[in-house]
Amino acid sequence: MKRVAILVSGGGSNMVRLVESMTGDHPARAVMVGSNDPQAGGLAKAADMGIETFAVDHRPFRGDRPAFEAALRERIDAARPDILCLAGFMRILTAGFIQAYEGRMLNIHPSLLPKYKGLHTHERALEAGDAWHGCTVHEVTAELDDGPILGQARVPVEPGDTPDTLAARVLTMEHRLYPAVLRRFADGDRSRLDL
Repeated sequence: MKRVAILVSGGGSNMVRLVESMTGDHPARAVMVGSNDPQAGGLAKAADMGIETFAVDHRPFRGDRPAFEAALRERIDAARPDILCLAGFMRILTAGFIQAYEGRMLNIHPSLLPKYKGLHTHERALEAGDAWHGCTVHEVTAELDDGPILGQARVPVEPGDTPDTLAARVLTMEHRLYPAVLRRFADGDRSRLDL
């Protein structure tokens, strides 16, 4: 049984879907949820689901990212995870941190990578006049939103879409895609899944 740690920064809706999916014959189980924000709604949701939680507030570490990441790694490593899932974790991680979990760290990103790395993906898709938008699960590498793609889900961009309406449809697909990719990844399957 693979041990999964999940990092969140906000409400944790993707984290909830991941935890809910890891039941029955699933090859993994969630063992810990952590955040850079002690007030993140995802921490309360994880605790309600019986998952151990922790927070390492990034604000006292302003200007000292290595110290923040060292504190974060100490808490993560205490859970001995086989897989580390970023699920709305809004801190850019250094190459040194990523190297510690190389080949076993996943992220979900709200665009069809390689398009629209970084922030404001829905606005950028609308501004570009794209016909399709979506989400991507990828392995995390030192380059931002650049690791091997493990899965993508597409949604049509509809007339009259706003960033909020488009984001809502993409989030629905994130909730389907991330659990499906995690299950395959925990089983040793790194082939690409398209929904």
